[in-house]
Amino acid sequence: MKLSYDLHIHTALSPCASDDMTPNNIVNMAAIKGLDIIGITDHNSTENCASVIKAAKNKELLVVPGVELQTSEEVHLLCFFENLLNLREFQDVIDSSMVKGKNISEIFGNQLIMDEKDHVVGQKQHMLLTSSGLSLNRAVELVSEMGGVVVPAHIERKSYSIITNLGFVPPELNLSYLEIYQPGNLPDLTAKFDYLKNYKYLFNSDAHELGCISEPERFIECKSKSLYEVINTIKNGRRHK
Repeated sequence: MKLSYDLHIHTALSPCASDDMTPNNIVNMAAIKGLDIIGITDHNSTENCASVIKAAKNKELLVVPGVELQTSEEVHLLCFFENLLNLREFQDVIDSSMVKGKNISEIFGNQLIMDEKDHVVGQKQHMLLTSSGLSLNRAVELVSEMGGVVVPAHIERKSYSIITNLGFVPPELNLSYLEIYQPGNLPDLTAKFDYLKNYKYLFNSDAHELGCISEPERFIECKSKSLYEVINTIKNGRRHK
């Protein structure tokens, strides 16, 4: 089953995202564009995932709950989970590892927690654009133990990239997929680092505004349209186009 996807979308909970990135706005834009699957990946917080899932309840849109974790090495990891229970468990670990400096919304932006009807029900008080205390290796280990899967984000960027910050992708992480922000960058990257040809790639929008959510141009092949199959496809490195 070939499914169109965008697995890197920020809600208004991320301070760098537009306040218009509400659960219903995201779901409706993804539906208008004709996407089959979206991933919700706010910075170091998962508190809008359940609301987006609820907003998509009557849509033919699968919402994958996740988070964009910033490790202690300042590497961004997309962490995806099969259910909200394990997602919340991982959130507890993130929260316990972070130094909680106060967010200054006038400088960094709002961190809005919303319900499924787009009502603001709170604001995250501590700054989310900081590193957690979790190392790269520990984060991958924990996510795996909780039944999830990790995809290093935007590996070709000059900041918050596993390759920029570490110089390579550690093979002991046993990752199947990496994320590329601009598909056109992949040939140059694999020419420079030949071992990267052994990985499969997700091409996501990293959308912080509604108009940036992907068109249905990239596809992942799953046995069925379910969280279990999407997570396991990424874990096992099955095909995408």
